[in-house]
Amino acid sequence: MSHPAYGVLREVSPTASVLLENNPSTMTLDGTNTWVLRAPGARECVIVDPGYQDLDHLPRLVEQGPVALILLTHHHPDHTEGAPWLAERVQAPVRAFDAALCRDADPFADGDVISAAGLDIEVLHTPGHTADSVCLRIGDQVLTGDTILGRGTTVLTDLGSYLDSLRRLIELPPGLLALPGHGPEMADLRDVAREYLDHREQRLDQVRAALAKLGRHATARQVVELVYADVDRALWTPAEHSVQAQMQYLRSTQSR
Repeated sequence: MSHPAYGVLREVSPTASVLLENNPSTMTLDGTNTWVLRAPGARECVIVDPGYQDLDHLPRLVEQGPVALILLTHHHPDHTEGAPWLAERVQAPVRAFDAALCRDADPFADGDVISAAGLDIEVLHTPGHTADSVCLRIGDQVLTGDTILGRGTTVLTDLGSYLDSLRRLIELPPGLLALPGHGPEMADLRDVAREYLDHREQRLDQVRAALAKLGRHATARQVVELVYADVDRALWTPAEHSVQAQMQYLRSTQSR
């Protein structure tokens, strides 16, 4: 079975399976990947990122057996909106970096190790896409949320933090399986993080060149129209957010 496979639980590794929500878009790629985690032989499971309050998708998660815990990689609604509904149905607590998203449990922090469903899940705070973004490491695999996608690149709110997060992921051991919030899994997280870092540095050079041409008072939209001229215009609005983050980063580094 290949990605995407809507509505069917697909085993990716002995401890991680994915249920793909049928919510494709330019921002969600094929849809939101909801991850179901359990050690071999474990009765309970951990659900990561239930997705929208989608009553075709969420009941299939209820069917996965007793749910020990619901974890969220960041606050965007395509990952979190369905969490209260699911938590109520399965009577499981919800944990996230942001305390406002939690239910009947404390927020987690960088470096925490969460033990549930026979697994030890390490929290890696990886801000940049959002301030509350995390990756979750389980042995030789890492759930990356929207920090790293299975295809393309992610929208940013803080480039400096994001570059630091990528460098942190590059320091992890080679060969870790990357399990993203959108798109297919990838064989080596460190290689993908390095590609992302190279891409961001190239984009920064392009933004610098665009500002040199347009002048320091250029808007993010003007920079997008120049730098992203060969990109589908449907992606220009999210690209504008990333360019704004790049411009803020360049201003902050110039002022030091």
